Amino acid sequence: MKASTAGWTNGLLGVLIFSGSLPATRVAVAGFSPLFLTAARAAIAAALGAVLLAALRQSLPARRDLASLAIVAFGVVAGFPLLTALALTQVTAAHSIVFIALLPLATAGFGVLRGGERPAPAFWLFSMLGSAVVAGFALANDATANLGGDLAMLAAIVVCGLGYAEGAALSRRLGGWQVISWALLLAAPAMLALAAVTWPADWSRVALPAWLGLGYVSVFSMLVGFVFWYRGLALGGIAGVGQLQLLQPFFGLVLAGWLLGEPIAASMIAATGAVVLCVTLARRYA
Repeated sequence: MKASTAGWTNGLLGVLIFSGSLPATRVAVAGFSPLFLTAARAAIAAALGAVLLAALRQSLPARRDLASLAIVAFGVVAGFPLLTALALTQVTAAHSIVFIALLPLATAGFGVLRGGERPAPAFWLFSMLGSAVVAGFALANDATANLGGDLAMLAAIVVCGLGYAEGAALSRRLGGWQVISWALLLAAPAMLALAAVTWPADWSRVALPAWLGLGYVSVFSMLVGFVFWYRGLALGGIAGVGQLQLLQPFFGLVLAGWLLGEPIAASMIAATGAVVLCVTLARRYA
């Protein structure tokens, strides 16, 4: 009971932290290019992760874990941050948050593939309904819609689901915060090189809000959030605690409207609610 309660508590803290990621990224891309933002946030988080690993005297991961760590790095260190940064140069944070409602489904889908489970046919029915809702929303005549931004968000959800599922499985052996820290270190050389070649030409043009956005996604979205999230999944169970991701779109829409002053159309709320319902029903039959 204590482990389950701790799992849900840690998972909720992780979701709350992740909910600020897209609004913070939206602010940061106003001053930094998507490529530099992706590289800088990973490099900063990797430095912090290295300090944690060294201070707590963690052993090196086994060779058999390197492939899984590479998948985590691809999904949540490089893929999701870059794709969302590219999307947020074309669409609003409020618009992009609707797509986050598909993240639990993507995580479940990769969990099914990895674990060899056989969900009931109803699972796939509700999965397709949820995807249809998102496709309809993306193709609707919405002033904030953009085909390139929507496709980038869909791709971001896929790679993030892969990273979540792989990281959750690996955290059972390595521990939650260790997984993200080692994945960050594995990606660090490439991220540092990318940061060097995408360095802003004029730092004086980078406003304070962009710096604050970079700081948030580097420290909280890229590291602290995963400390709580992977710990929650390990203690409370992937299927149960993973349901908390359904709250993220609602938290994110509130933040986008409150902090950025972005319009939140009724269609966004309706689409998010419909997708959350579909994902909830799909997970019940997973």
